[in-house]
Amino acid sequence: MANYFTDHPELEFHLHHPLMKRIVELKERNFADKDKYEDAPVDYNDAIENYKQLLDITGDIAANIIEPNSESVDLEGPHLENGRMIYASKTFENIDATRKAGLWGISMPRRYGGLNMPITPYSMASEIVSTADAGFQNIWSLQDCIETLYEFGSEEQRQKYIPRVCAGETMSMDLTEPDAGSDLQRVMLKATYDEENDCWRLNGVKRFITNGDSDIHLVLARSEEGTRDGRGLSMFIYDKRDGGVDVRHIEHKLGIHGSPTCELTYKNAKAELCGSTRLGLIKYVMALMNGARLGIAAQSTGLSQAAYNEALAYAKERRQFDTAIIDFPAVYDMLSRMKAKLDAGRSILYQTARYVDIYKALEDIARERTLTPEERQEQKLYSRLADAFTPLAKGMNSEYANQNAYDAIQVHGGSGFIMEYKCQRLYRDARIFSIYEGTTQLQVVAAIRYITNGTYLNLMKEMLEKEVSDEMKPLKVRVEGMVKNYEEALNYVKELNNQDAQDFLARRLYDMTAEIMMSLLILDDASRAPELFAKSANVYVRMAEENVLGKTVYVRHFTPEDLKSFTARECECKE
Repeated sequence: MANYFTDHPELEFHLHHPLMKRIVELKERNFADKDKYEDAPVDYNDAIENYKQLLDITGDIAANIIEPNSESVDLEGPHLENGRMIYASKTFENIDATRKAGLWGISMPRRYGGLNMPITPYSMASEIVSTADAGFQNIWSLQDCIETLYEFGSEEQRQKYIPRVCAGETMSMDLTEPDAGSDLQRVMLKATYDEENDCWRLNGVKRFITNGDSDIHLVLARSEEGTRDGRGLSMFIYDKRDGGVDVRHIEHKLGIHGSPTCELTYKNAKAELCGSTRLGLIKYVMALMNGARLGIAAQSTGLSQAAYNEALAYAKERRQFDTAIIDFPAVYDMLSRMKAKLDAGRSILYQTARYVDIYKALEDIARERTLTPEERQEQKLYSRLADAFTPLAKGMNSEYANQNAYDAIQVHGGSGFIMEYKCQRLYRDARIFSIYEGTTQLQVVAAIRYITNGTYLNLMKEMLEKEVSDEMKPLKVRVEGMVKNYEEALNYVKELNNQDAQDFLARRLYDMTAEIMMSLLILDDASRAPELFAKSANVYVRMAEENVLGKTVYVRHFTPEDLKSFTARECECKE
């Protein structure tokens, strides 16, 4: 019987990274829960076994319930009845199966009914669910919103809401409005304090809200009258049990049909303030979005795996000219690149997740006691690494998911254009990944300061000092050449001292940064597990080298004067 965890040993490999020991130590507080909770681990090995058991259960449900339901969910989709969103019928089966298996509240402390697992195995579970159905992954993975409530809410709010999510109640984050998409400073949903009833009231409209008729909402709203920027926004908790919010419309989308995207009307809806006023956007949403971006990276990796699975299976079965098409160079070149992108993307995903785990665990410990000077330095280091790596993990994996879904159709040929084949749904589902939770262009904006201040370059040089296996040494030499080219291109852009030119070239610098980082990560993976990653390392490093050299040439031959010619062409087109 299929299992989307055990069928892909690359996942378990990432559970045994050296950083996992520190993560488990911090998350389990030296295994203090072992005397209070029957399911709490007693040591590191026991913790890893717990994670593997959860992922095994997830892999079983994903392969044998969620994936078989995915076609029906895609065709039916959610619908609207009397102001309420109703899931596709098979979505209810998926939710019921994951609830019964205890796959909710995975990262929450045991005292609230959670499993107290780190973000890394949770992200693996998220990837596995997405391999089965990216649309359902949206519904299931929004449980991660509870991290923000746990981090910034009061203890009373934690006790009230976290056990409900751990029991399987759904969540949403209500941020976007008709006039506030990427620019959330324009949010105008109004929050007013109701002194008579000692609560807040919300009025207005939210748009493009994923899982918008959920049980518990985190809502960005304007609490400071007369303001029009981010400093007037606060975060609120809305409980569906209190009423006051209706679904006005469900979007008819290109893909992820099982994931309801709703337009909501708030009519004097009762809400609770989460944290402090005025920090909704500048602090709480930033934390929420970073978690969401890691979730989309996992979603993208899961779909990349599904696309590769479909393409590989078809290439083995399909015969042309009396030969299986997998034996044609044009086809196995595509397949090898798909697998290389999948493995490299997965590597940066879980490296990012591990960085998040360490700094988040230390933040949590800081709520209980004062951190030592060494712990404060560790927290600062990993917080910065997580902030730097998140836009690379989200941006590149979402782009790779689109590319792999495209290539899956190409491997299928004409059959890939037929609706009966799964690859067309993967292609439709993937398209949103590089748009929502911050477009790839916004990931470039998030990463550019770490590019120009040399953070990534210094990390590359540190990573180059690490030993690799003899088999990987020739590839390491090629990466060293890429880093040299990258540094020259970066210095050239800095010397231009032209902000417009830097903005224009930023995407190329971002791509180069990510491809070199993933090359270094896949070399390390292949050194530790050549049976899993040696082939992908060979393909990925050569592919990255091809791309980095091309972008270096483009950047080094670019001048600020070229901007005028691009603008002129645009004007000519308009005329």
